[in-house]
Amino acid sequence: MLTITAPVLFAMSAGTAADQKASYPRMAPVDAYLMDRNQEVALARSAAPESISKNATILVLTRTGYETAVTGTNGFVCMVSRSFSSAPDWPERWNPKIRAAECQNPQAARSIAPLAKLRTAMTLAGRSDAEIMARIKTALRTREIPPLAPGAMSYMMSKASYLSAEGDHDMPHVMFFIPFKNGDNWGANAPGSPIFGGNYWFATPDHAAETAALPPLSVLLLGACSWSDGTPAPTHQM
Repeated sequence: MLTITAPVLFAMSAGTAADQKASYPRMAPVDAYLMDRNQEVALARSAAPESISKNATILVLTRTGYETAVTGTNGFVCMVSRSFSSAPDWPERWNPKIRAAECQNPQAARSIAPLAKLRTAMTLAGRSDAEIMARIKTALRTREIPPLAPGAMSYMMSKASYLSAEGDHDMPHVMFFIPFKNGDNWGANAPGSPIFGGNYWFATPDHAAETAALPPLSVLLLGACSWSDGTPAPTHQM
């Protein structure tokens, strides 16, 4: 991910987002972010073990936003997040190489996936960050997008994802979405802790007022020891 998906969290684990060089000052042509439809479906499914993804709904990116390519039966939603689906202040926001495959469980699919779909559609339509945030606030206030459900999480275990230009480009992990401003109660980011955490709405801490106007929402990341196909994965120091 896809929102502050793994790209933002993974990049920040190598150093704060503010310290990273912004090498992508503007959006590339839309074609640079698109994929062959069949390849995108396969990449989306690879985010989680086949036992989960084979019956999931699959979303693919078009020129106007995400659309359903496959209708699933188990409530999971798999998609390939692009760079602009993440926080607006992430230095790699416009990096066209980002391909972050993820499979969200039913709880996340009801409340997190709609945020990504809305942000993506409005970005592709040329809307400003202020317009996008205002629309998100309205959708949350009116419950057009439901509040975060307990247990919301996402699998990001694909071998073929490209999560960041910083450091390693990929790592298998699972993410948990929590209705708190940070992950302190989980020991996230503490020395020696296996859990890394970050704010959902913004990558850097320079948006306190904007964050306070939104529901508290953070993401906890926990590395996995294998890829979705069951093969061993290298360990990463968070």
